[in-house]
Amino acid sequence: QVQLVESGGGLVQAGGSLRLSCAASGRSFSRYPMGWFRQAPGKERELIAVSWSGGSTYYADSAKGRFTISRDNARNTVYLQMNSLQPEDTAVYYCAAKENIEYKYWGQGTQVTVSS
Repeated sequence: QVQLVESGGGLVQAGGSLRLSCAASGRSFSRYPMGWFRQAPGKERELIAVSWSGGSTYYADSAKGRFTISRDNARNTVYLQMNSLQPEDTAVYYCAAKENIEYKYWGQGTQVTVSS
C-alpha cells in the first residue's frame, strides 16, 4: 500500500515556473515507476511524465523541453519541475505509483492555474 500526497500547485503567470512534489508513504517506494498526470476541465486525463527507479524517464510531447521529472528515493518523493508554463498547462496534476501493469495508487491532486 502506498499513500501519495501532492503539493506545490498554485497560480502562476504565463512563462513562469512551478515545482510539484509528491510525497509517498509506505514501503518500497524506490521500486515503483512514478508518473505525473494532469486533467484539465472537460478533457481526458493525460500522462505527462514517468520516472523509473533505474533512472529512465518518459515525457509526453506536451512536456518535452519544459518539464523535468525527478525522484529522491531517500525522501520517498517524486518531483515535477515545470518551466515556461502556458495557460494550456492549467489542470489538476496528479502523481501515481505503478504496480504491475497499472497505476494503482493515486494522490489527491494539486491545482495548477496559469494566467495569460
